[in-house]
Amino acid sequence: MKKIFIWVFVLFSVSLSAQYGRRDGNRIGISGGITQTSLMTSNFDANPESGWIGGFSVRGNYYNNFSMVFGMQFTESRFSVASTTLLAQNKDVDYKFLAAQIRLLLSYNIVEDHLSIELGPVLQVNDKLKFNRDDAKNTIAGTALTVADIEDVTKINGNLYMGISAGSKQVKAVLSYQYGVNNFLNNLNKSEELTTKNNGDFKGHLGILSGQLLINL
Repeated sequence: MKKIFIWVFVLFSVSLSAQYGRRDGNRIGISGGITQTSLMTSNFDANPESGWIGGFSVRGNYYNNFSMVFGMQFTESRFSVASTTLLAQNKDVDYKFLAAQIRLLLSYNIVEDHLSIELGPVLQVNDKLKFNRDDAKNTIAGTALTVADIEDVTKINGNLYMGISAGSKQVKAVLSYQYGVNNFLNNLNKSEELTTKNNGDFKGHLGILSGQLLINL
């Protein structure tokens, strides 16, 4: 993940330099806010939890009322899973993962400079799931899996982004939803031991709802 952060910083610096060099009316925006991430799966009981998201975007005029938006963001997403401790107590275990996202969106300006909708693909690169190691041997409710068994999720994921932004030319509120197109748990299917514990293949998709404040420079 450290290498990803370095490359994103380099690309941001290049984009910022090019933007101010051209002075062509394109806009650079910095944004940040909160997320609520859901893991949609029938393998076990997962509940959405809150996290954070932030990054930058470059918006450029494309054609008539259409614009293109290129953006990079970092996010920490969280969800929880029902489990049973070694003392037979019920406990929800929190999982989290850091991710870097690159997105390319087509934007339609409903009201120029004030209201627009965006749609497009997002490439997400994330690390393993993190959790409190004291809970590692808890059993995930409804399965023979331990909490530690499902940490090695798929690292490269594709999401579909849908969003709306509203406000002034300088400051906007952005509400968006990302749906994970691929199987976020597919990496777990490489282990026969884990699929046996799970009584079948793993399948799950991410859903990331976010609200952000966007400031255009």
